[in-house]
Amino acid sequence: MSRPVFSEWRDQPLEEALYHCRELVEDPGYPTVKRWREAGGKVVGHFQVYFPEEIAHAAGLLPVKIRGTPVEPTRADSHFGSYLCSIMKTSLEVVLQGELELDLFVSHPICDAARNLAAIWGRNFDYPCQILYLPQNPNSAHSVTYLTDEYRRLARLVEEVAGRAITDDDLRRSIAVFNENRALLRELYDIKRETPWLVTAEDAYALVAVGGMVPREEHNELLRTVLPAIRAGRAKEQDRIRVVFEGAFCEQPPLDLIRMLGRTCYVVDDDFLIGLRYLLEDVPTDGDPWHGLAESYIERSSYSPVQHDLNKPKEEMLARRIETARADAVIVAAAKMCEPGLEEQVAYTHMLDEKGIPYFVSEFEENMTSFEHLEMQVETFLENLLFA
Repeated sequence: MSRPVFSEWRDQPLEEALYHCRELVEDPGYPTVKRWREAGGKVVGHFQVYFPEEIAHAAGLLPVKIRGTPVEPTRADSHFGSYLCSIMKTSLEVVLQGELELDLFVSHPICDAARNLAAIWGRNFDYPCQILYLPQNPNSAHSVTYLTDEYRRLARLVEEVAGRAITDDDLRRSIAVFNENRALLRELYDIKRETPWLVTAEDAYALVAVGGMVPREEHNELLRTVLPAIRAGRAKEQDRIRVVFEGAFCEQPPLDLIRMLGRTCYVVDDDFLIGLRYLLEDVPTDGDPWHGLAESYIERSSYSPVQHDLNKPKEEMLARRIETARADAVIVAAAKMCEPGLEEQVAYTHMLDEKGIPYFVSEFEENMTSFEHLEMQVETFLENLLFA
């Protein structure tokens, strides 16, 4: 592994290590990516929701999750229409400002706005800007074959940027690294569900988010170090409502909002940064690794409003998430101007009404800075449940 790009957490007590993770996640300057580039590395930026990062990793590139950032899109505003979600604009803004430098950008047609993002990006930068076409009909008998070919098409572009070929063994080694990462993230979420008082909502979020900003080997080392320390914590359980947060599959709520929720309830499961946790099981490393990676997306993945899979009815998947987490209630959120998220709110609330599960409906925006009114509403909702 090359020289670490995120060393601030090393040899620090748990609270200090977590502090540095939060600081990195809230830094709009992408310092770890700058260090990677200063050492001669190249970077692939990929937009929400899911991207097969193993392919970029196998070519020696750094895959970076483009998830927006809480900045004012002063320059990017002129490149978009008015009524769009914030993440489209702020993602472009940090690149226009020179805070994030890429060698390749990959987007996905997850909504009407996102399907044009690669074209808008390509008019402003001279590096390749591509669309990855994940299957629109994952239930087709040919979906795995199609996606395998699409991954190989993407790989040819990645190889051009990297200046080297990706062998099957390269991909198998990368899959093994990411399999370890998936296992560690599952362990983190086990802690959230089993003993949520041992890790705050904001710290759990930051531990996941760091993975989209550093080489996965570094992320694995971080998680291998901090997870045992979190489990060994001595915090005591409090009388709080257990809540599932649903609606952050693309644009992310600001960390201050997550911090606010952590003060009022236990967030025992969520879809924060679900793209970094989208594959739910290990990807097979025997046989054809391209086929294994594609099959895992179709057969062993999570759900989101931007994937339409008859085998994964989103209402049923949310109900299962609530049951598995033993949640008392749900916060059904959506980013402002997010059509897929707002549409799913209707289906989710109908299911929750039918099952008699309490829920709170809300909107958020990554740039929001005032939370007093929302915090009062959430506290009132939770207190009514707690003292019912």
